Amino acid sequence: MIKKSANVSVRSPLIVNVTRGDMVESRHLVNAVVTDAAGKVVRSWGEIEEPVYLRSAIKPVQAIPLIESGAADAFSLSDKELSLACASHTGETAHVETVTAWLDRVGLSVEDLECGSHWPTYRPAERALAAAGEKPTPAHNNCSGKHTGFLSTSLYLKEDHRGYIRLEHPVQQRIKRVLEDFTDLDLSRAPVGIDGCSIPTLGIPLKNAALAIARFAGPDQLGEERFAACKRLQAAIATAPEMIAGSDRLCTALNGSADGAVIAKTGAEGVYLAALPELGLGIAVKTVDGTTRGTEVALGAILQDLGVMTEKMHREMDRFVLPDLKNWNGFEVGTIRAEIKDTAD
Repeated sequence: MIKKSANVSVRSPLIVNVTRGDMVESRHLVNAVVTDAAGKVVRSWGEIEEPVYLRSAIKPVQAIPLIESGAADAFSLSDKELSLACASHTGETAHVETVTAWLDRVGLSVEDLECGSHWPTYRPAERALAAAGEKPTPAHNNCSGKHTGFLSTSLYLKEDHRGYIRLEHPVQQRIKRVLEDFTDLDLSRAPVGIDGCSIPTLGIPLKNAALAIARFAGPDQLGEERFAACKRLQAAIATAPEMIAGSDRLCTALNGSADGAVIAKTGAEGVYLAALPELGLGIAVKTVDGTTRGTEVALGAILQDLGVMTEKMHREMDRFVLPDLKNWNGFEVGTIRAEIKDTAD
């Protein structure tokens, strides 16, 4: 079992205030930490030693075996496909068609995906699919790109790809070893849950999650192959941000406007991880109540605190990270803002 360090003082959580009129109506408590690639804590708020499930926020690290195995080169994967391998996409036409074509190219089909099906999370795509009298397939699942990457790796390594979602399958064992390398943890006794797309999700302390994404940001000490894999994934996400998420999503707005200075990924239950390649830092954020809006506002405040936000990023991101609340008549009735204090160690 993962245990937190002895004699660790817990700082106050970062607070996100939801106002209506002149009154704070609600508050989101946020645990967050910024570390460098050596594990030094640069900023921290709240509890950072307790394990959390990173969910889809860790997908860029999960995609590393796709490149290291040689599968990405063997199947001539494009930047769009590599970005999609890290994605929680919205089920738009471009996402579904890219997954379907990728599967066809490697000799598989949608039926080989073990992620399950759900309707597109982008409402226009959902309505268009329903209007056409069609039902969603596993290709519409927000994790279908990641699963296609898993299948491609297993196929290239001549494994039986069936059951690749199980923890004991070579696909998941490779990911576990990469996570251990990036987090400096023995994950053999880590808490294990099942993610929405049916793969295992491991409980990892927020501090170690920040370390992992910091090493993804600055992989200089990880060896030549791993350095190349991390840099290739960073470039793919920055080049094809529309594939990492989709329309009306912070992941797309952030990765598209940061020009490679930030590579970020959201996860369910209020998790966000962000790599800062130019600074060699990693950010891990988790709302106590699991809400996305609190996480997005907190992440924006931390990026601002670190001096990373540019005018271009503000233009694309402020509707997510500095949102104003409007009612059904379009009247502005409140705001959501982070209350951030200097916590440099």
